[in-house]
Amino acid sequence: MTSVSGRAFARLIEQRGWILLRVSGSHHIYGKPGSAIRLSVPIHGNTALKTGLLRHLMKLAQISDEDLNS
Repeated sequence: MTSVSGRAFARLIEQRGWILLRVSGSHHIYGKPGSAIRLSVPIHGNTALKTGLLRHLMKLAQISDEDLNS
């Protein structure tokens, strides 16, 4: 799995229809119309997201490893 920063992951989910709802400190909260799921993406400069958190966010956003690498 490729390490990705929070900022890069936020760009990826925005391309897939997720909308920035609000910012709470350094966490950007995203939602999708018609879905109760909320994604909290930490934006800490260009620091890479930890593997467990990245996998969890990818599962919620229905993003595969191939989508992440492209």
